Amino acid sequence: MDGQRGWIGSEPATRALNLSARHPETPFSPWPEQLAGSQNLLTGRRLLVAISGSIAAVKLPLVVSALVQLGAEVRCVLTPSAERLVSPVALASLSRQACAVEALHWDASQPRPLHIDLAGWAELVLLAPLTATTLARLVHGLADNLLTSTLLACRAPLVVAPAMNTDMWQAPAVQHNWQNLQRQPHVIPVDPGRGLLACDRRGEGRMAEPELLIAACRGALASGGHQDLRGQRILVSAGPTREALDSARCLTNPSSGRMGVAMAVAARLRGAAVTLVHGPLQAVPSAWLDGLDCHPVGAAAEMMACLLRLQPCHDGVVMAAAVADQRPVQRSAVKLPKADLPHALQLEEVEDIARLLHQRRSPGQWMLGFAAQDGDLLPPARAKRLHKGFDWIFANPIDQPGTGFASQRNGGWLIDDAGERHFATADKLDLANQLWSALQPRLQGGVQVAASPSGTRSEAAGEH
Repeated sequence: MDGQRGWIGSEPATRALNLSARHPETPFSPWPEQLAGSQNLLTGRRLLVAISGSIAAVKLPLVVSALVQLGAEVRCVLTPSAERLVSPVALASLSRQACAVEALHWDASQPRPLHIDLAGWAELVLLAPLTATTLARLVHGLADNLLTSTLLACRAPLVVAPAMNTDMWQAPAVQHNWQNLQRQPHVIPVDPGRGLLACDRRGEGRMAEPELLIAACRGALASGGHQDLRGQRILVSAGPTREALDSARCLTNPSSGRMGVAMAVAARLRGAAVTLVHGPLQAVPSAWLDGLDCHPVGAAAEMMACLLRLQPCHDGVVMAAAVADQRPVQRSAVKLPKADLPHALQLEEVEDIARLLHQRRSPGQWMLGFAAQDGDLLPPARAKRLHKGFDWIFANPIDQPGTGFASQRNGGWLIDDAGERHFATADKLDLANQLWSALQPRLQGGVQVAASPSGTRSEAAGEH
């Protein structure tokens, strides 16, 4: 029941349907072709894709193809209505596995009940789109077709993504069933968004985009199917800031914002309520922003004001933004002619946002920082953690090819009072899930607020 949408940036929406399309301004794509053949959270995992009869089912071949490219073993099961909307032959070809359809449920060629075979095989189930009819069947335990029989017999985590007309989605009976389904163990909900529906109406009920469904699958595998950050209210900063020289020129850095947004979307899909304050983003799937409370900013002063305003109503802060350290003293409201550009820029220090957040943190509020470094990472990162008052800091290299700034991958060391833990280079979304898995036990049990070596909150370098 949905239309299409594109990436953040200038790429046309139609390019989002091309699995090999690349963002025109960056050397990498937010779609998974660069991860194909590399180790990630989906590599070697058994995923069952269950498809019910909404027009949004036409997007599922994209999802199946991407999951296979990421190394997952994929099987598909369809309701009779879904068979009319998406070709079982196409799904079988894309998944390299036979497609389970209703006619095979009690076929004499099956050596054991097909729904039991599928249920026992799956490590994770993605149910998308979820229709009002299938939702009601699952909530009330009706096993009257192959898909619902399989899901009722399955104990694997279940990622569910509804899709339907706005009035249908908002109907009290549907909302009652949706709330009841979410109370079942190992259910990972991916709420529908707003947009153009198949009925030509714009409203709520649009199925989550393929990029977000894949992110949800990766998060579910990382958390074991638990919404282990439910109840956490998390404030995340991401991306670069831009300090204007004039209306056409600025001081900035090569941060794409992907690591910070990955931390935000991973937390959101694991149950947290997430607020994202971000500078200009590059090569970040726009679908990752769905469900986040987003506040776009430009300069460091805007980011500081926004973070300080939002900080009191959050349990923790993730400072992943690459905030400028300095800005031009003089800024022109119009573009300067080339001949009038100064040969030497007069610069002034930018306020230390992390220090201000630390000074204003409420009791029990935790802080995670990031340190982008070259050379020997650990000594400056340890010092930065103490100076900033972070409970944890993640130190990542920027002098290694294929990691850090303007890259799809990252790795490094998580540092706290107990020492350092190394995280191997991985896709940034997978790394974000690994970091949340490492931090989650501490978040539930409370954290020890860090202090500077003298016991006071002290000055330090800006964020990276």
